[in-house]
Amino acid sequence: MHDTTMLLIELGAILLGLGLIGRFAGRFGLSPVPLYLLVGLAFGSGGLLPLSASGDFVAVGADIGVILLLLMLGLEYSASELVDSLRTQYPTGAVDFVLNALPGAGAALLLGWGPVGAVALGGVTWISSSGVIAKVLADLGRLGNRETPVVLGVLVIEDLSMALYLPLLTALLAGLGLAGAGIALLISLGTVALVLYVALRHGRLVSRAVSSDNPEMLLLVVLGLTLLVAGVAQELQVSAAVGAFLVGIALSGEVAEGARKILAPLRDLFAAVFFVFFGLSTDPNEIPPVLLTALALAAATTLTKIATGWYAARRAAIGPRGRWRAGGTLVARGEFSIVIAGLASAAEPRIGPLAAAYVLILVFVGPLATRWTEPLASWLLRRPRAVAGRPTDAPADSATGPEAGAPASPATGAPADSARGAEAGAPEGIARWPSGRRRRDDRS
Repeated sequence: MHDTTMLLIELGAILLGLGLIGRFAGRFGLSPVPLYLLVGLAFGSGGLLPLSASGDFVAVGADIGVILLLLMLGLEYSASELVDSLRTQYPTGAVDFVLNALPGAGAALLLGWGPVGAVALGGVTWISSSGVIAKVLADLGRLGNRETPVVLGVLVIEDLSMALYLPLLTALLAGLGLAGAGIALLISLGTVALVLYVALRHGRLVSRAVSSDNPEMLLLVVLGLTLLVAGVAQELQVSAAVGAFLVGIALSGEVAEGARKILAPLRDLFAAVFFVFFGLSTDPNEIPPVLLTALALAAATTLTKIATGWYAARRAAIGPRGRWRAGGTLVARGEFSIVIAGLASAAEPRIGPLAAAYVLILVFVGPLATRWTEPLASWLLRRPRAVAGRPTDAPADSATGPEAGAPASPATGAPADSARGAEAGAPEGIARWPSGRRRRDDRS
């Protein structure tokens, strides 16, 4: 059979299967992401029926999927909102790094992988998956919740940290030493600073140059600009995904709103392809030998991510239930962890299977943690109060008084939820991600 014919048949079968799986998951209120990964494992190397003709196309589609995921995330921020978020969220970023990177680094040292392996595995356990979290929040209808801006603040700090971490890791893997790593960091810092400067000072001019009343022209210009900048960023060792994120930040106003609408279907399509490709690139036979280590690491960093989200939401004056939801939402790992593992596999081949098993576990656990962390925590914390004679049917997170940490409106007694400054931990504009809707009151 002709190669093109096989390519069309395989791609058609993949996309049709993903559509049916998505409908099945939606019927039961589940995220389809874990099921997409299972499809990839079933049809990848060592799977039930390996694909032969569509592998290269799916690989390119996966790269585009990551780029679009980060572009859409960047479109939800203006540069000023991002700077404000960084000013208020940097303590959370430091806590996130300490709690989640150190377990991976320590495990690598215990396994005898050396300092470079420790830096690589620390990055794998550190970074949450923006793609998985964005998908799960949309699937569960939590885009308007009060804790969502806090989650976004943590993700943005992590994504921007990758602009520094990836060049550093690349230099260490290449054996360039401290001097080479320093040069890579300077290039990365210069690139990020330049984009932020252009976005802050000349963002309107950039948006005006890209703007078009014709949706087709807007799609072509925005997508073309994003891919171009992503490619240049990749060449500079900054990461294509970070480059796409910075393009999203540079666009604002009506241009950003229009780009979100026309790019959303493309993002969903290529994001699904990305998750399938991750499964395709993983040999199921390599997972069992490292499964126990991956499970132990996943269990430890699940708890540390929940603690990170709880701390971040507490700083933003979110009530107890919202704190637990924020913690559970951050559990999933994904695209950046795979990028890091792919870079490090050449220097330390053992990191690939362990990272794959670890990410697979947490991609499955992540949606479950997002859904069930808060109900489980509320049930566990409610039991001692019942013993003490306190009512057990009152909500754990009223968000209407001092217990919720949110000041009440003098007029209505409702939470003062219409404005967020440094005390809330995230500017108001960030609360609209990714659908433009304002957040709802903190609720179950």
